[in-house]
Amino acid sequence: MSIEVTWLGHSAFQFALDGHSVLVDPFLTGNPLAAASADAMSAEIIFLSHAHGDHTGDALMIAQRTGAKIVANHEIATYYSRHKNVQTHAQNPGGSFNHGFVTAKWTVAHHSSSFPDGTYGGQPNGFILTCHDSGLKLYFAGDTALFSDMKLIGDHKIDIAFLPIGDNYTMGIDDSVLATQFIRPRYVLPMHYNTFPLIAQDAQAWARRIAAETDATPVVLDPGGSKRFDG
Repeated sequence: MSIEVTWLGHSAFQFALDGHSVLVDPFLTGNPLAAASADAMSAEIIFLSHAHGDHTGDALMIAQRTGAKIVANHEIATYYSRHKNVQTHAQNPGGSFNHGFVTAKWTVAHHSSSFPDGTYGGQPNGFILTCHDSGLKLYFAGDTALFSDMKLIGDHKIDIAFLPIGDNYTMGIDDSVLATQFIRPRYVLPMHYNTFPLIAQDAQAWARRIAAETDATPVVLDPGGSKRFDG
């Protein structure tokens, strides 16, 4: 079995995990790099890393339209559970749950988290997704600074890591290279960059450093671009 990763711009991704559709942080409406319309998106699960509007994005609308389950921390799941026609599942750091075709393990992230209306969004998170059929493991770091416990995340034998490189709000290129050294994935993809001038970065320069300074293979996608990974 295999998985396919499509970058939708910013930190929004669509994953085809062994034939199952997943969305992560689907910020499409208002995203200048968005490679798809929210109206065209569907998923079985929507994973959310934290409550900021450039990550929760169109999650509510997509969930209400398609029946996708929103999986997020307790505060985010509770917030969305108050809306009609929304199925949610809450997880917090350290906890794992079998979602049928993928097991999600929640991790910490060092950032902030609040909804656009000011509601507290709980602790920001990352997560490790283990695909049941292919066995592939994905680590989505979310918006975060570098932290030394990424070395423990690396002990999970991560196949594909997704790391922010935009700087200012998250780690930049230097720290993402260190994070890759800590995590030791087979492949690493950059995210949370170039959406706005404040987080502009040269992804090709990042990729050259990843190739030179780590054992991981860098994968840089254009918005709307996809990459297949085999188990």
